Amino acid sequence: MTGPSIGIVGGGTAGWMAACLMAKAWPDAAITLVESPDVGIVGVGEGSTPQLKALFDTLGIAEADWMPAADATYKTGIAFEGWGVVGTRYFHPFAGAVDLHTQPAFHASALARRTGADVPAHPDRFFLNSRLANARRAPVASPNFPFPVGYGYHFDAHKVGGVLRAEALRRGVRHLSAHVADVVVAANGDIASLTLADHEPLAADIFVDASGFRGLLLQQVLGVPFRPFAQNLFNDRAVVMPTPRGAGLDAHTTATALSAGWAWAIPLTARTGNGYVYASAYVSPDDAETELRRHLGLLDSPVPARHLTMKVGRVDQSWAANCLAIGLAQGFIEPLEATALHIVQATVEGFVHALGEGGFTPRHRDAFNARIARRYEGIRDYIVAHYRLNRRVDTPYWRDAAAIEQLSDDLKAIMTAWFTGRDVAAVIEARDLGGYYAPMSWEVLLAGYGTFPDRLRRVPPVVDLAGIDRLLDGCLLNFPPHAAAIEDLA
Repeated sequence: MTGPSIGIVGGGTAGWMAACLMAKAWPDAAITLVESPDVGIVGVGEGSTPQLKALFDTLGIAEADWMPAADATYKTGIAFEGWGVVGTRYFHPFAGAVDLHTQPAFHASALARRTGADVPAHPDRFFLNSRLANARRAPVASPNFPFPVGYGYHFDAHKVGGVLRAEALRRGVRHLSAHVADVVVAANGDIASLTLADHEPLAADIFVDASGFRGLLLQQVLGVPFRPFAQNLFNDRAVVMPTPRGAGLDAHTTATALSAGWAWAIPLTARTGNGYVYASAYVSPDDAETELRRHLGLLDSPVPARHLTMKVGRVDQSWAANCLAIGLAQGFIEPLEATALHIVQATVEGFVHALGEGGFTPRHRDAFNARIARRYEGIRDYIVAHYRLNRRVDTPYWRDAAAIEQLSDDLKAIMTAWFTGRDVAAVIEARDLGGYYAPMSWEVLLAGYGTFPDRLRRVPPVVDLAGIDRLLDGCLLNFPPHAAAIEDLA
C-alpha cells in the first residue's frame, strides 16, 4: 500500500523523530518538514528513558555515530536528593536483566518493612544500576557479561535534533525553512494545506503538529482543548544555566529538592546542564534564579541564566481530523522522569500502527487517543506521587504538595495498597498500569521516601543481603568507568 503524503510543522527533536519513524514505516511516503527560521531552540540539556536506545536501534544508528555528535553520556537512572525529607537520598534505576534476580528480594524486604519488621529495605542496595551510578561506571559491559542492562542517555537536545535531521534527510524527507502564514481547512474539517511564506502551498493527507507550546495546528486551528494538570502539579517555570564539566563524569541525572521545586544536574561531555523547575506561586523568577545560583555556587558568577515558562498538561485528543500533535504541541509533564521523548516515540509509533491497521482511515482514532491519554495520566500520577508522598515541612510549597487532594483513583489504589501492607504489584497488574511504570519503580519511590511504620519489631533476616552484595559487586567488575567508555566512542 502506498504511503500517505505527510506535512510536519516544526523541527526540533520531536519533529525530526517523527520524520524518521514515518519515513522508516512508509518508505514511499512523501514527507515534508516545515521549520520556521524564526523559532528559537530551547536546548537546555536533556535526559531520556531507555526507549531512546530502542529508537536509535530501530533506525540503525550506532552509539558511536551519534553520541559524540550530541555531547551525550550514559544514564543509569536518577538520584533524588532531599525529596522524602531533607537530607535523604535514593536512586531510581532503570531495570535490567540482573534485577530479575534481586528485585524479588527487594519486594520481600519492602513488604516486611511496611508491615512492621525491622529489616533493610532502602532500594539502593538491591539494584545493579544503583551501584553503577555510585561507582561512576558506564552501563555497557564487556562481552563476557551476558545480561543486558537498561539505560538511557543525557544529551544536547539541539544536537540530537541535528542527528535525527540528517537521518530523516537520508531517508528522503524534504526540509523547508519557511514560516506558516496560514492554514487552510477543508469543508470536512480536515487540514487541506499550509500557506507558506515565500513557498508554494503544502497540501498533504496527514499533518503533524510539532510546533511547540503554541500548538499551531491542533489547538489553534482545529480547536482541540488543552487540559492543564495545575491542580496537582504546581510547577510552571524553570530557570536554566550551564556549568563546566567536573573532574569526574556521573552516569546518572541528579534531581535535588529546593524550596519551591527541584533542580536537575545533567552531565554532558562538554558541560553540565542545570536547571530549577519551580512553581511561580511560591517563588519569583528572580528569587528562583538566586536560589539556583546558590545551589550551584554561582552567586557571583557572570554565567547567564535563561527563564522558561512551562505549559503542563495534555491536549484532549492527540489525533484530531487528519492532524497528529506531538511533543510540546501535544502536552508536557515536567521533566522529572525524562518522559518527553518517550511519549513522542510512543505516540508516533502508535499512530503509524493505528493508521496502517485502519487502512489509512481514522477507524482506530478514538482507541488511539484513549491509549495516549491514559499514558499521559499514568505518567502524571507517578510524578504527582513524588510530591504527595513527601514529608518535608520546611517550606509552604512542600507542605501544600503533601496535602494535594486531587488524586486519581489509580494513585489512591497504589498508595492504599502500600500503606495497608497489600501487594502493590497485584494492584498495578489489576488496574493495567504496568505499561507506564512497573511495580519495581513504584516500590523504589515509596521505599526510597522511607514511608514505613515508625515502630518496628525485630525479626530474623528475610533475604540474603550478603548474597545480593556478592552478586552485584561481582557484576560491577564487568563495567568500565563512565568517562573511559565515553572517550572510547569518540
